[in-house]
Amino acid sequence: MDKLLAMKMFAATVDAQGFSAAARKLGVATSSVTRLVDALESALGTTLLNRSTRQVSLTEAGARYYARARDIFEALDEADASVADRGEEPVGVLRLCLPVEFGRRVVAPHLGVFLARYPAMELDIDMSDRLDDLLDGRYDLSIRLGDPSPNDELVCRQLGRFQRWLVASPAYLARRHRLDHPEQLLEHACLRFRYGQKARPWRLRQGDQALELAVSGPLRSANADLLREAALADSGIALLADWLVRDDVAAGRLQRLFGDWQISPGAANDSINALYLPNHRGSRRVQAFIGFCEGLLKP
Repeated sequence: MDKLLAMKMFAATVDAQGFSAAARKLGVATSSVTRLVDALESALGTTLLNRSTRQVSLTEAGARYYARARDIFEALDEADASVADRGEEPVGVLRLCLPVEFGRRVVAPHLGVFLARYPAMELDIDMSDRLDDLLDGRYDLSIRLGDPSPNDELVCRQLGRFQRWLVASPAYLARRHRLDHPEQLLEHACLRFRYGQKARPWRLRQGDQALELAVSGPLRSANADLLREAALADSGIALLADWLVRDDVAAGRLQRLFGDWQISPGAANDSINALYLPNHRGSRRVQAFIGFCEGLLKP
């Protein structure tokens, strides 16, 4: 028995929910699929599938075996891609992790262009604002905003930069005290981004003048778009990335405040970085996506 082939027949049967459907998908006789799955169960000494006249379902042992089989197939695909990926054109699956709103607003609208440019590639994308660890091999590439990677084992390549803007809705500003100087932010409802459990002051600089303001307000969140929506709903002043609110400012839904000041919360960096493991330095897939993002971020 070809055990790898039998595993593929078993997995195909699970995916298709039946021997006949799996056979049609694979282009082989139903009897061939049945025979190999039966031989696999015999070799393992356990039943992997519950059989009925209409469909099949996994036994408890079958569920465990199916999960491990999928891992093996993915590892084989990755091994094949790692060789092909050193050729002239990028080939195979690229596993990405992107910040949620950055991925949705900046990257997602242009993914069709990327996939048309690289038809031999497939993207597998997670979106998370957590600092996911690339060292476990879950991702090939991660895009992060702000401080570069604190891990010396990762390659960090800067793709571009962004600014942080103070914004509020015209309606909020119309009903509150005038804002002639940043120190007056202390008198306003400030919508603050949550950095862990510790509150961070808002820092502003203009020439030699530097301010550190312990602002307060009715809302704090680790989701930047929630703060944006609250600002649009006239709830206060938010400190947000320019790429998140640029369209709102251009349309007049939000107003930018103190544009002649440099604004940054804490010691946060204003860089947009690509992080990947050193063994991906020669990856055509990684370099293709990095180049794509650099093009998106050009001024």
